[in-house]
Amino acid sequence: MAGDFDKAELVRRLLSELGITLSDLSARAVPTVAEYMPQVRAAASNWQLKAYQAHWRRAEVNLADRRLNQVTVTDVLILQQQGAREAKLRSNTRGGRYAGESAVRAMRTFFRMAIADGLLPRGWNPAWEVKVPRRLPSTRRALRSKELLAINHVVVTTGRDVPLDSLLLRLHSETACRRSGALSLRLADLDTESCAVRLREKFGTERWQPISPTMVASLLEHAQSRGVRHPGDQLLRNANGTPLTRRRYDLMWKRVQARLPWAAKLGVSAHWMRHTTLTWVERHYSYAVARAYAGHTDTKGGSTLTYIKGMPQEVARALSAYTGEPHPLAELGRL
Repeated sequence: MAGDFDKAELVRRLLSELGITLSDLSARAVPTVAEYMPQVRAAASNWQLKAYQAHWRRAEVNLADRRLNQVTVTDVLILQQQGAREAKLRSNTRGGRYAGESAVRAMRTFFRMAIADGLLPRGWNPAWEVKVPRRLPSTRRALRSKELLAINHVVVTTGRDVPLDSLLLRLHSETACRRSGALSLRLADLDTESCAVRLREKFGTERWQPISPTMVASLLEHAQSRGVRHPGDQLLRNANGTPLTRRRYDLMWKRVQARLPWAAKLGVSAHWMRHTTLTWVERHYSYAVARAYAGHTDTKGGSTLTYIKGMPQEVARALSAYTGEPHPLAELGRL
């Protein structure tokens, strides 16, 4: 026992001479924010990178040398406020409210990974102490017929690639897909026999969505004319054969908003097409069919939603009514 005491005293004196405390040693076993951030990025999903990258970059700069167990609730609050202040100004902006929320969620994910790696004790997550503001009701609504006509008129009379722009509008109108769903389409995702496309969207969801025979023909013609040959090739292409990117959407809707003041005021985008189609399906069919049409898989709202499910043939039937074209799966339900 005396020997152990002497050793401990020797270590204590040595640390004292070096100006190091036991708490310093404990802290140095935990990486800094800058040291750990590359691992977080590598482990993050594509969706998380897209949503949280800007906030993680800000944390990496502002808290670079801070050990993970030294980050405070105040630090996260500062990141939240910075995110809100630096949010891009849009016509439908909410004063950076959603950017601030995203900053908090980004840091919650960051610390959750650190806890899972055993770098922090369970339950130690300063971002959970920062309240996320309640979301405001969405300003989106279903577009009226005359508004849809006006949008289509602008798209087909002002663009340099009218066939592509027209195809995009119809694709989003028929399928109510998100932008990510359209951009992730591959040639192998087109089922010509069943008249359906495979959509991959956020949170890793995947579904087969019915499309009209006209849309099938249009997509095939588009693929053939733009050099899409292999099953794994991205389906949607620019006139020069390069794969479509988000920039194509940004430019198209910028043209629409520049010529339609009401669209600029509302911040109309491709997501408004989704909202319009799903509203029509819900009004004419049912909430269950609209959920299936949208590809919603969450169960928020109570256990009752577990039993509210639209059948594949019902989705095809709704599409058939919406487009005015018969669909092979409307009765068979082969999706």
